[in-house]
Amino acid sequence: MMQNVHLAPETDEDDLYSGYNDYNPTYDTEELENDTAFQQAVRTSHGRRPPITAKIPSTAVTRPVATGYGSKTSLASSMGRPMTGAIQDGITRPMTAVRAAGFTKAALRGSAFDPLGQSRGPAPPLEAKNEDSPEEKNRQLEKKVNELVEESCIANSCGDLKLALEKAKDAGRKERVLVRQREQVTTPENINLDLTYSVLFNLASQYSANEMYAEALNTYQVIVKNKMFSNAGRLKVNMGNIYLKQRNYSKAIKFYRMALDQIPSVHKEMRIKIMQNIGVTFIKTGQYSDAINSFEHIMSMAPNLKAGFNLILSYFAVGDRDKMKKAFQKLIAVPLEIDEDDKYISPSDDPHTNLVIEAIKNDHLRQMERERKAMAEKYIMTAAKLIAPVIETSFAVGYDWCVEVVKASQYVELANDLEINKAITYLRQKDFNQENEFAQASSYADLAVNSDRYNPSALTNKGNTVFANGDYEKAAEFYKEALRNDSSCTEALYNIGLTYKRLNRLDEALDCFLKLHAILRNSAQILYQIANVYELMEDPNQAIEWLMQLISVVPTDSRALSKLGELYDSEGDKSQAFQYYYESYRYFPSNIEVIEWLGAYYIDTQFCEKAIQYFERASLIQPTQVKWQLMVASCFRRSGNYQKALDTYKDIHRKFPENVECLRFLVRLCTDIGLKEVQEYATKLKRLEKMKEIREQRIKSGRDSSGGSRSRREGSDGSDSGQNCSASSKGERLSAKLRALPGTNEPYESSSNKEIDASYVDPLGPQIERPKTAAKKRIDEDDFADEELGDDLLPE
Repeated sequence: MMQNVHLAPETDEDDLYSGYNDYNPTYDTEELENDTAFQQAVRTSHGRRPPITAKIPSTAVTRPVATGYGSKTSLASSMGRPMTGAIQDGITRPMTAVRAAGFTKAALRGSAFDPLGQSRGPAPPLEAKNEDSPEEKNRQLEKKVNELVEESCIANSCGDLKLALEKAKDAGRKERVLVRQREQVTTPENINLDLTYSVLFNLASQYSANEMYAEALNTYQVIVKNKMFSNAGRLKVNMGNIYLKQRNYSKAIKFYRMALDQIPSVHKEMRIKIMQNIGVTFIKTGQYSDAINSFEHIMSMAPNLKAGFNLILSYFAVGDRDKMKKAFQKLIAVPLEIDEDDKYISPSDDPHTNLVIEAIKNDHLRQMERERKAMAEKYIMTAAKLIAPVIETSFAVGYDWCVEVVKASQYVELANDLEINKAITYLRQKDFNQENEFAQASSYADLAVNSDRYNPSALTNKGNTVFANGDYEKAAEFYKEALRNDSSCTEALYNIGLTYKRLNRLDEALDCFLKLHAILRNSAQILYQIANVYELMEDPNQAIEWLMQLISVVPTDSRALSKLGELYDSEGDKSQAFQYYYESYRYFPSNIEVIEWLGAYYIDTQFCEKAIQYFERASLIQPTQVKWQLMVASCFRRSGNYQKALDTYKDIHRKFPENVECLRFLVRLCTDIGLKEVQEYATKLKRLEKMKEIREQRIKSGRDSSGGSRSRREGSDGSDSGQNCSASSKGERLSAKLRALPGTNEPYESSSNKEIDASYVDPLGPQIERPKTAAKKRIDEDDFADEELGDDLLPE
């Protein structure tokens, strides 16, 4: 038994390639000439006998193989290997039925060796498919449904919502036909549920995109109620979104919460988004405490910019100052998760590295980083502007706190923007004293000019400081020098136009503004300045033409429209004046001058009923001015509604019991109607008139005893008269018309002008002109529509 055991050689390393060169000497054909047994077989009849064929084992056992020598023993082969099927040691060995691969009987009879069967020729063609079979029809229909769903999605992404819905409906119809056909052929378990789910989900999405919310909700209900669809519960988020669009906030919250219950806790991101939707819905319903709970949970689990900003809004709504500060600090601390800009700077002169950096400088990832950073800055700036006036005792202190917090964060560059925004806020509030540090501005302007004498921005800013001090000639020299260094400096050209207008050099100012108009064709401010210069030059036709161009650029600017109405009124075109005054009122119904003109227009055209609504609005805007309420009562009286006029006068008397004009109208109306209250109002009127006489006598005696007081009063009266003189002649005519509208024989008209004066004030009167800084490289036209038309320029 041990003789078959071979021990491994004791060597340090095994030979991995041992045995590959060994071969059986049986296959050594080169030594056949020296092989005695082989040569003997060739010379004898053993080499010439026919080949032995394989026999069935049962027959091979009974037939011994004969040899040429007549013995019953088989001859040994040349290598000593017995022949298969020969008799050995007197025992008959059966023939085997196993043969070598590729060998057949024909091969033994001289045919070529063909193990792959190539001699049989090409294989017969495949059997053609039967296209009429039900399974093949179902397969083709399923393919068509998938194509329709894909086409529907592509149409939606291209913006063709109607085509997307048609494709989705067609896919739904064909999918139902497919389900019925498969139920007839196979068992229901073989139906493709994934295809059904995708068809229904796409159909619901297309319904929602086309604002067919009822159909979308029904389709979502079909998916949600089907127990065979796994994870269909999260579609309740989409249903909640639809209810939110329909402003059905209670159902939206209900479905959001149902979706939140069915989504496992491992899907944290999805749960956070649903909670954010719940918080936004609570804000829309005014339930700020519930919204705060949702956003606080989000900021504690996975803080993000939108949740932080909404949390600040919620705290602002409830007025919690301390929580607003904490929420602002949380918003600042939200990580942006973007790389720094240093990686986009080449560290060496390696051309390969520079090519890579150039390739990634503006790729999609870089654009996404920019958008995320811009969104963060927008939220922080908006939140700072919102909470700054309320978190501290004053706006300035609150803004300073926000600036300090921003400086200590990753958004350090926003601190300067907040400072500029603070200054702009003061300017919009017309609080110029807060930023009126001319001495410091002048020193910085001098430093800028000394560092670079040829810098147009520095020269323009220096000219602004000189302009603010009232030295217009010197300011013009600085602006001219800036233009000599850079002829494209539009700020300097605009400011020099303002300077010439201040110096009453209107022709030169007009040249400057016309040059600017050639450069900035659609600048609203430049168009207004040209129209204003033509108006100062007493050329109303040209002023109207340029104002028409102005309203084509900013058609909703109420000041430009009212100015057009004023110019047409001065030209005597009442219909055109009414059109533009009415358009101005429609866009800005709180301009008291426009309201006054429209009311006077309707009284002049004998439509007192229409004038009432304008004077009522004026009384709402200026509730302490009795003249508007008196005008309302007068309109009622002139239209014949005496009872309404009497009620209005009584209401005025309760609010202003010392108003003489109201008592005169009450006495007159009660006398005409025959009321018993006339004696009461007449007694009050006499008492007030007597008190008025005593007051006037005291004033007269005081003037006689004090010359200084008299001179001061005269100076004051002079200033008032000067201010009235600054108004346009059109305004004076309108005031006179308002006073003379009712009949002259009535007590209302015989009253003093000081009591019922409704003088018209020019909306575009003299204003302080502030030069434009060179830091602003263009004139903002979008902001212009929201600002008052004037000579002011945007600050730095």
